[in-house]
Amino acid sequence: MANGYFVTGTGTGVGKTLVSCALLHAFAARGDIVVGMKPVAAGCENGIWMDVESLVAASTAIARREHVNPYALLLPIAPHIAAGQSGIDISMGTICKAYIELQEIADLVIVEGAGGFLVPLNEYQDGADMARALDLPIILVVGMKLGCLNDALLTAQAVWAAGLRLAGWVANRIDPQMMAFDENVLALIRRLDCPLLGVLPFEQNADAKKMSVLLDIAKMELS
Repeated sequence: MANGYFVTGTGTGVGKTLVSCALLHAFAARGDIVVGMKPVAAGCENGIWMDVESLVAASTAIARREHVNPYALLLPIAPHIAAGQSGIDISMGTICKAYIELQEIADLVIVEGAGGFLVPLNEYQDGADMARALDLPIILVVGMKLGCLNDALLTAQAVWAAGLRLAGWVANRIDPQMMAFDENVLALIRRLDCPLLGVLPFEQNADAKKMSVLLDIAKMELS
């Protein structure tokens, strides 16, 4: 069966899709058959869910869309609210079945979470429950900006509290004007009990394939 990783972030807009796609490109470059998954996508542009399209484009396995993205929600708001307004109940069973289907066609599945790690998905469950249901090691994307230390450390605590393993983290510079950038990265290196996989520079419309060479995926498998 395929291996997999669950990509979460310190919040919305920190680069989860960029990192997920970069990981897909990095593993594909070493010869793996890879597929991306976005179990819950909230918000579309002209009928297109851009995160899902990016993952499909970075994948080498051809998968059915309902397996890549079981829940495509129209509104760009919290998933449980968007789902509720559409009369949809997000089911962990449905997500797990879709993931199993993807395992059958690839060597590696990269699952991108929605929003932050604890974002609600239905009345009782959140992103942590989804990661736990899939039982995958976690890749944490830290959006490097003022306040990121607290955001990253709280997210790491939530991952550990869920009984899951942090396989690595990525520093994604989303604020090009961030002061003391290197010092903040060093602070997280010292406090997060997992390897730093790479530091991504700030770029408008960043190219995931280009960014993939900045990620040391071997560290994920050794952690």
